[in-house]
Amino acid sequence: MGTPVLIGCIAVVLLVLLGLLALVLRSRAESRRQLAAALAETAALSRRLDELSEQLDRAVDRDRAQAVDSAYVITDAGEPRPEANVPDRLVLTATVGEPLVKVVSFGHGVRRALSAESRNRIWFEVRREVRRARKQRRREMKEAWRRMQAEERSAA
Repeated sequence: MGTPVLIGCIAVVLLVLLGLLALVLRSRAESRRQLAAALAETAALSRRLDELSEQLDRAVDRDRAQAVDSAYVITDAGEPRPEANVPDRLVLTATVGEPLVKVVSFGHGVRRALSAESRNRIWFEVRREVRRARKQRRREMKEAWRRMQAEERSAA
C-alpha cells in the first residue's frame, strides 16, 4: 500500500469523524433547546397551578366563613353552588328526548331502506345473482353431461 493511498484513507476517516462530531454537537444543542423549552413550560404550568390553588383556597375560606358545608368538584371550583332543584324541562328532555331520537333515527333508516333507489338497487342485484346462478347451473349440467358421455364411451 502506497503512502498517498494511506494518507487518503486517513483523510477520509478524519472527515467521517469530523462529520460525526458535528452531528453530535448539533444534536446536543437541539437537546439543550428542547430542555430549556420544557423547563420554561414547566415553570409556567407551576405558576398557573399556584394561582389556581390560591383561588381554590380563597373560595374554600369564603365558604367556611359563610358556614356552608360543601363538597367541591374540580370543575366547580370558584363558582357559586347551584340550586338543588331540577327543572321540569330537563326531566322531560331526559325521559322523552332520548327514546324520541331513537325512534326518529329508526324511522329514517326504514324510510331510506324502502326508498325507490334502494329497491331498484336490490332488484338489480337479485336479478344479477339469479342470472349468475342460472349460468353456473348450465355449466355444471353441461360438465356432468360430458362426464356421463365420456364414461359411457370408455365403458363401451
